[in-house]
Amino acid sequence: MASTVWKGYLTFGLISIPVRLFAAARGERISFNQLHKVCHSRLKQQLYCPACNRVVDRSEIVKGYEYAKDAYVLVDDEEIKKIAPPSADTMEIQEFVRLAEVDPLYFDASYYAVPDAPGRKPYRLLVQAMEEAGYAAVAKIAMHQREYVVLIRPRAGGLTLHTMHYQDEVREVAEYGRDGEVQITPQELELARKLVEALAGPFQPGKYRDEYQHRLQQLIEAKQKGEQVAAPEQPRLAPVIDLMEALQKSLALKKPPARAAAAAPVIEAAKGRRRKKAAAS
Repeated sequence: MASTVWKGYLTFGLISIPVRLFAAARGERISFNQLHKVCHSRLKQQLYCPACNRVVDRSEIVKGYEYAKDAYVLVDDEEIKKIAPPSADTMEIQEFVRLAEVDPLYFDASYYAVPDAPGRKPYRLLVQAMEEAGYAAVAKIAMHQREYVVLIRPRAGGLTLHTMHYQDEVREVAEYGRDGEVQITPQELELARKLVEALAGPFQPGKYRDEYQHRLQQLIEAKQKGEQVAAPEQPRLAPVIDLMEALQKSLALKKPPARAAAAAPVIEAAKGRRRKKAAAS
């Protein structure tokens, strides 16, 4: 059973909805342990105090903030709990915005908001109202000793929540988007547009997988059997010299979409029926 990440109230005006948050996505990856090269035993990490010259037990650890070189302010967990903002228990909707106006660059982690039994009707009301109005909600929530701005959007009959970066956390790169002096010809743009359309299709996340992790798994399984894994051949890429030629070759290599190929015989059959009908009349 999924574990609750946060429990509290989602408030909408004077309406309070008891909800629980569950992680909506989790990264999956192969992890390696650190072993002693001599005997292959798994290594253990110990906490060592250089002043006392001994290993320290976890029960002896306290939190400290370094405000100057080797000078710390000590803070305990109870003191941190006392200063928690109201958003630690109540996630109040601040405003509603159009989802298209929110740059995905701000998105961080995703969660499912699930109502407790007493909040099912107001939860359903909020979901339906947001779906029909086409809005997403902006709220604030405190968890993991931090207050987040979150975007809440209706999805698949429920509410999905995305924590967001603050504006001062979003980095800028001076070189990004500074290519306005590059001249693009209409012919190049038309070919590029055709290539985009040739590669277009519905978003199907199940088609994709982490090829690096897949190859790591193959490597591990092969080594278990005492086998070797051949390195895959990597494509050789070079800077494009003739952009038009590269676009034309790309279009030639791209097969037509399956739906277009399947529709072709039907279209030709329909044309044949129309020709026969015209000849008969």
